[in-house]
Amino acid sequence: MDKKDIAGIRRQLKVDNDLLKITDIFNVYIMKESTDIYHHQSQPFEMLDREQQELFMNNFKKVLTGQLDEKLFELKFKRDAENHSQLILHKGLLSTDVEDWKQQMLEMTEKMIHENPYEKDVVITFIRAEYNKTMKRQSEESEISDRDAVYANPFILCSINQTQEPKKEIQFDYVEKEFKYKIEVDPVIDLKNPMTGFLFPTITDGASDVNHILYSAGKANEPDYRFIDEVLNGEEFMTAKEDKAVFEEVIRDVCGDQLSPSTLANVYGEINRVVEESEDDEPPKLDYKDVERVLTDSGEQVEGEKIKTAFQRVTLEDSYELKASSIVPKYKSKSIKINTKIANISISPQDLQHVRQVNYKGKRAIMIEVEEDAEIDGFKMLPEAFGE
Repeated sequence: MDKKDIAGIRRQLKVDNDLLKITDIFNVYIMKESTDIYHHQSQPFEMLDREQQELFMNNFKKVLTGQLDEKLFELKFKRDAENHSQLILHKGLLSTDVEDWKQQMLEMTEKMIHENPYEKDVVITFIRAEYNKTMKRQSEESEISDRDAVYANPFILCSINQTQEPKKEIQFDYVEKEFKYKIEVDPVIDLKNPMTGFLFPTITDGASDVNHILYSAGKANEPDYRFIDEVLNGEEFMTAKEDKAVFEEVIRDVCGDQLSPSTLANVYGEINRVVEESEDDEPPKLDYKDVERVLTDSGEQVEGEKIKTAFQRVTLEDSYELKASSIVPKYKSKSIKINTKIANISISPQDLQHVRQVNYKGKRAIMIEVEEDAEIDGFKMLPEAFGE
């Protein structure tokens, strides 16, 4: 799945939408520090009040919100695993009987809480739904409506949410004219901040892929590796932040700690070109040979074997590949940090070519080439002759 596929599903998560129909919702309550299921309840989604439906829809949108490889991760299922989640979820997806579906979801719940009790009460919510992606009309003259031809994709979405402590309040009773202490006894489910969740199967351009699952972390760059391995049975992966760290360590190993801003701008520009020109379904990746080419095209004279050795030292693997998009995410809007003791400067990667470190009056200084007068708090800076 790419960001367009995910955004397409997220946009359809709204009440009374004929392109996305939720048939069943199944809620499971787990007490804190317990590995037992306290209560579970299943019902048709349409039986919920409209306000409840909207609360859950917003919660599901939150599960599918975030950057790929930072908060959302498309995982490939491991080939071998005991009580494999791929099989459990696939059975639940194909089941025509609600009781059978509930049983499969309870099996998933047991995997979540097995030897791993939560610190707070949690509610695990499963839904069964179908996402209908309309096909593009072949021509304006075509008599077939875009609603007549669709890709139908059944899916299961899971959201895990913690509960909040009941409120304790002091209230004033107008009738009795006295202050009263009031405490709510029912916990409130925090649907605004899902702890984690997943979507099965992944859906790419209208085609379902039961060999992959979309995992949603609670926070960016903080995936729960135990959940991924033991619950979802997904293969190991690297976050965008980890991939970027590997790239930077390899560059330091090969080129040293010093690079000119123009060279760095060229490196980011070359990698961004790889991302933009890629026509493959899979995100473009860089191995040590690709990094050698990028550095060479950016004006750095490097040896391929040295880069290969650096890759092996940093990753402990013989054939590691970096996701190009992890190195230059949001290229045009991304900020590169220039850190000094006086100030920290943020600048876009393509504008690094306008930055220089120079000697000014016997001291090192950062010089930034600008096309117009710079401003400080709305005041234009007076130009000064260089060397004054």
